[in-house]
Amino acid sequence: MLAGLGCAAMGLLLLVARGAEPGGIEEVWLLLGPPDLGAVDFPTLRRARLPVDALACPPEYCRNAVPDLVPPLLSVSGERLRGIVAEVAAEMPGTEPVFQARWAEEDRYVARSPWLRLPDTINVAIIGAGEERSTLALYSRSQVALHDLGGNRARLAQWLERIAAKARAP
Repeated sequence: MLAGLGCAAMGLLLLVARGAEPGGIEEVWLLLGPPDLGAVDFPTLRRARLPVDALACPPEYCRNAVPDLVPPLLSVSGERLRGIVAEVAAEMPGTEPVFQARWAEEDRYVARSPWLRLPDTINVAIIGAGEERSTLALYSRSQVALHDLGGNRARLAQWLERIAAKARAP
């Protein structure tokens, strides 16, 4: 029994060590489906039943879901805000873009945890609020978890802080 546990632990360590390489831990998560969980429609969004997600959204925009955070109204155009979000995502370790809408201001990113490389999908929608004013909606959700221990909420808080700081910069 102890030898079996030792072999299982060694196998897990090997998977983790290989990471994104063929035969690594990311291939294990693929058994549960693609890491990109797909699009969401923010106005009709319903939150996950398990505590594996976080939402930052103006309450009037996300009518069917209670947000964890309310994003600020920023004095930048929607186009500029979308660029700022892309900059912030690029600065985050383990985060990569997986979808950019051509005709709408919606993007998706997949962020992976450092050690086990667990994938989370971050949906972004830019919301125009008049000339040179905009805000956004962010939804971060875990693919492989029964509880995210607040990780998605912390991620969105960090993103919003960085986005607001970049929007204030000249």
